[in-house]
Amino acid sequence: MTDNTKNTPYNIREKKEKNAAYRSLIRAELADELYDRILNIIVLEKRYRDKNFSAKELAKELETNTRYISAVVNSRFNTNFSCLINEYRIKEAMHRLRDKRYANMTIEEIGLSVGFANRQSFYASFYRMMKETPNDYRKKPTVKK
Repeated sequence: MTDNTKNTPYNIREKKEKNAAYRSLIRAELADELYDRILNIIVLEKRYRDKNFSAKELAKELETNTRYISAVVNSRFNTNFSCLINEYRIKEAMHRLRDKRYANMTIEEIGLSVGFANRQSFYASFYRMMKETPNDYRKKPTVKK
């Protein structure tokens, strides 16, 4: 038996589907309301920049429970909470890696500034989403339109 984890950079694991009955029990109206409120908090307030921001904290802020948060994120965003948060972090990091205003920041500083707890989690998430390291992304020439 071979161990494929040795060939996978940055400790990336396969995502496994979970079948949780509570996901189909949430009312559509409540799901719509939570979806809008989740978007507002994560995107408009840019709470993804907080390295300690969690589904538990979001649920408390929305006066609901983490199961409902999980159900809405899974059904409306087609991902889980941590992947959703990391997606917004990576998008902002991509912008900062190419923006001249952030040229004096190290890659690690950029990762921390967008909400990652440490260099390793930033690199792993970035590589998982972009299939290249933040350093390789930063070095690539930008395409002018």
